[in-house]
Amino acid sequence: MSHPVVVRFAPSPTGPLHIGGVRTCLYNYLFARQHGGKLLFRIEDTDSQRFVPGAEEYILESFKWLGIQFDEGVSFGGDHGPYRQSERRDIYKKYVQVLLDAGKAYYAFDNKAELEAARQATPNFQYDASTRGQMRNSLSLGLDKAKELIAAGEPYVVRFLIEPGEDVIVNDLIRGEVKINSTILDDKVLYKSADELPTYHLANIVDDHLMEVTHVIRGEEWLPSSPLHVLLYRAFGWEAPQFAHLPLLLAPEGNGKLSKRDGDKYGFPVFPLEWTIRDKETGEATGTYSGYREEGYLPEAVINFLALLGWNPGNDQDIMTMDEMIKLFDLSHCSKNGAHFDIKRLLWFNHHYLQECDEKILCEALKQQVVAHGADPKSDAYVETVVKLMKERINLPKELWEQCNFFFAAPTEYAEKSMKKWWKAEAPQYVSELCDFMEAQDDWNGETLEPKVMEWIAGKGYKTGAVMNAFRCTLVGEARGPQIFAITDLLGKEESLRRARVAVERLG
Repeated sequence: MSHPVVVRFAPSPTGPLHIGGVRTCLYNYLFARQHGGKLLFRIEDTDSQRFVPGAEEYILESFKWLGIQFDEGVSFGGDHGPYRQSERRDIYKKYVQVLLDAGKAYYAFDNKAELEAARQATPNFQYDASTRGQMRNSLSLGLDKAKELIAAGEPYVVRFLIEPGEDVIVNDLIRGEVKINSTILDDKVLYKSADELPTYHLANIVDDHLMEVTHVIRGEEWLPSSPLHVLLYRAFGWEAPQFAHLPLLLAPEGNGKLSKRDGDKYGFPVFPLEWTIRDKETGEATGTYSGYREEGYLPEAVINFLALLGWNPGNDQDIMTMDEMIKLFDLSHCSKNGAHFDIKRLLWFNHHYLQECDEKILCEALKQQVVAHGADPKSDAYVETVVKLMKERINLPKELWEQCNFFFAAPTEYAEKSMKKWWKAEAPQYVSELCDFMEAQDDWNGETLEPKVMEWIAGKGYKTGAVMNAFRCTLVGEARGPQIFAITDLLGKEESLRRARVAVERLG
């Protein structure tokens, strides 16, 4: 195609945006940016029965958070609007008539009962060249009779006329040549008089053509529709865009498509933002679906992770900025096979980006958690020091309190596993003697205190691990945390010794 690359992301506003849709949009974005092209945002809302209030705004907010920018479309403007299909009724009617006038489509009047009766009478029934003559349509009834029925107010649909026995070839940029014989295709409904709206198939083709889309990059689940779309382009006399069908996002285990049920099972979101579930009748909130943003995932981590689910950059690079992804992106490096959603790998990416993020984000998160647990955050400087010391240990900001709580509140319980290993019969003596020695030191600084303590332990003939791990348990409540003298530096002399002596008295 001679004109610049134009791709589109065209979701239906039927609920929260699935993370698989995010990946599809990301690949479109990377492809458009690499080729100096445009990314359009179109809303495909021809199915009025499934419309969910707030879904469109949710989708837009998701991409704003993720840093994926559109060049034109709903809320962005442009020369090809309107970009909501529900606002393009007159456009579609025009092109439905083009197909009818050319004999490429026909009217059908079969109601639900008649269609169900046909399915019952014919195993694996489909509305095609072998059955259309037995049904109520303008081909079997004649055009004059069809127009009489329409004039009388009879509900109808317009079906695409597919001739059998033709090999339809789709040249896919990922899967190569895909050949399907038209005999297996049914005469799809293109338009419904009931709501005066087209179905997905017609609206999709018309919009992509009028919006000058050059490449259609979409999920594998749409691959069976592509031969039909090629035939529709041919019926209009238009050049079809290049197709690329991406591999499915699979559940962590098995070969099933990633679903909300998998997220619930394995404990991770499948939506970018939190979504409030509302009763269809009353609009009242009945629950929520968790989102990556609210769970504490950084957008850079989500984008980096998703980019590598089904595509590889051709090298061993894992961590990539958006600019690096744009430079390296190549559809020919996309897999044909589904990609398993590995939440541990996403956590690994999030851990990396948390180490590089503005520490103010983590400091604010920790302060909120400290206050929520009824503890005193002390000061911004204290919180900042704790974050610097502990952020290496977390994958998500919500883990900060669990990792850092002993800096803000003395332990009230002591972990059984740690006590069993380190609180032996001699532990109270070791800790009491260590407290006496440390209390006598004028300089409470870890760098100078540590060698003195080590020398004292050696002089006593004690084992370092037995002494220091027992001491750690008194400060933390279990054998975990950073370097012990980093803990004593932050807690201070008075609090460190107080905790140790309280533990000796309690544990005995």
